[in-house]
Amino acid sequence: MDYERIKEKLNILADAAKYDVSCASSGSKRTNKNNRLGNSSGMGICHTYTEDGRCVSLLKILLTNHCIFDCAYCVTRKSNDIKRAAFKVQEVVDLTIAFYRRNYIEGLFLSSGIFKNADATMERLVEVAKKLREEENFNGYIHLKSIPGASDELMREAGLYADRLSVNIEIPTEKGLKLLAPDKNREDFLKPMRKVKNEIIQYKSEKKLIKSTPIYAPAGQSTQMIIGASNETDAEIMYTSAYFYKKFQMKRVYYSGYIPISHDHRLPAIGTEVPMLRENRLYQTDWLLRFYGFDIREILNKEHPNLESDIDPKLSWALRNLDQFPVDINRAEKRLLARIPGVGMKSVQKIIQARRYRKLNWENLKAIGIAMNRAKFFMVCDSREFESKDRTAAQLKSLILSQSSSKFSKAHSTQLNLFSSIETPIAV
Repeated sequence: MDYERIKEKLNILADAAKYDVSCASSGSKRTNKNNRLGNSSGMGICHTYTEDGRCVSLLKILLTNHCIFDCAYCVTRKSNDIKRAAFKVQEVVDLTIAFYRRNYIEGLFLSSGIFKNADATMERLVEVAKKLREEENFNGYIHLKSIPGASDELMREAGLYADRLSVNIEIPTEKGLKLLAPDKNREDFLKPMRKVKNEIIQYKSEKKLIKSTPIYAPAGQSTQMIIGASNETDAEIMYTSAYFYKKFQMKRVYYSGYIPISHDHRLPAIGTEVPMLRENRLYQTDWLLRFYGFDIREILNKEHPNLESDIDPKLSWALRNLDQFPVDINRAEKRLLARIPGVGMKSVQKIIQARRYRKLNWENLKAIGIAMNRAKFFMVCDSREFESKDRTAAQLKSLILSQSSSKFSKAHSTQLNLFSSIETPIAV
């Protein structure tokens, strides 16, 4: 192997892959057996930390950054004057095994620019995974990017070797895609998603009858949207996400703030910083939809097309629906408890467990770990003291902001987080 040449390719193609954030691996558990090489743990690999603080990672590269398309927002667009490179299939296989043996990685995230056509590109990606599984006996985590427009046959084969598949929808709306990538067709993105969903459903059905049914994409599929390259509202973005979760049973939708990488009159004139605050708000809304029982229409609608920057979406909803508060912490059902600002799902479970044995007061709730600076205005408990003053939404917002701090303090000194500082949400 020509190590200098491989190293140069790796520098180019690993750097080009950094713009893809949809490479989390939660959901797969492919355990080692029959003296095979490696294993994929259910806790995840890329951008994930184990309980003892270890960061577990993937080899994250493009097969090639050559591309036949000229999408305005993409660093690999054919008109960009950048250094191009391409791996051979065996080179990716050898790199993955070599890095794994050195304990650098526990799996592979492989994407690619589209060369020649969709099927030719997807065929190469599948060949890498197939060689790893069948020739190298690699049993670690593999995430393959589905190429828009790839045939059903290739998508079927891809799921037999990969733990997760993902096709990036790229731009949230069809009008945005037509503006920035007129050569691409929205249906080409949906086709592989539809095939993967149907294959997963079929696998689960057949598995009940035939235990030896070959496993198919055990970690499901995900997608990613570029945020800020086109002028969609937060409502348009999140309604698209809700559609994909429902229609294609997505495990995750990722939101990637647009980074200016080329000059194009169709692109917005923005700074070089990634819009982290907006990303954060979209992810918080995503959590509310998936784990807190909210309907997207409750959070974003015609009257409220965009998320507020200074407060989290759950608090914003609560301030618009004060008639549903205060909630009695000792009587309310799980759904209502989860809607109290500052109360996360871990705290909801703790409250339900604790109130079986006694009525909860403020001290009990503080011990549970809820964010009292917000929650106290929206609930009552087993105490004579509670926030009973008749305040307007504007007064409440001002009061809460005055008592709060934020990790985004440089940009928004009073911006609030969805979860309390001592509680993190549980991903499933």
